[in-house]
Amino acid sequence: MTTLKDISAIILAGGRGTRMGGVDKGMQLFNGTPLALHALRRLRMQTGAPVGEVMINANRSLGDYAAFGAAVWPDAQADYAGPLAGFLSGLEHCKTPLLLTLPCDSPLFPLDLAQRLAQALEREGAQIAMVAAPEEDGSLRAQPVFCLLRRELLPSLMRFTAEGGRKIDKWTAQHKTVLVPFDAPGDDPKAFFNANTLDELRSLESD
Repeated sequence: MTTLKDISAIILAGGRGTRMGGVDKGMQLFNGTPLALHALRRLRMQTGAPVGEVMINANRSLGDYAAFGAAVWPDAQADYAGPLAGFLSGLEHCKTPLLLTLPCDSPLFPLDLAQRLAQALEREGAQIAMVAAPEEDGSLRAQPVFCLLRRELLPSLMRFTAEGGRKIDKWTAQHKTVLVPFDAPGDDPKAFFNANTLDELRSLESD
């Protein structure tokens, strides 16, 4: 049985922040705390026990991120290669069997995120567990930046990115993936909302 101590996590803060005007998104404040630090603290509050090691994927402000007390790993690829580059950095430095990936800009992610993904991964014998979150119309939509990955997928991801692949769903489609719904009674419908603009970030602060 997988425990949370078998899980490392990487916070994805390596993007350009284009829709926020080019700012370093992980350093933007959410209720007075930088988004990446807020995510780090929330990961350490996960249900049952804290996730083991938490890393941050960033491509600028490296010293500022390191001050949060987590290992900081930039993309191995140049030119802001997207979330998969962050996945790759995480898997390359992961020392546990499982790696949890999540973006820095969804500050309301659930406190039982790791636990529920791990349970589904074990139950289905899958290689990847991916969040499926509710849309406004009630349908469920995959959230591919919220994944629990087996560390053994590193060679596959290295090959995929070396061949120029950047789309998360095209890579995950190559492996047994279980979609994990987060639409149970009591689940926050905004748990996986990502703030692409500063106005969207401000609107989340009251939730």
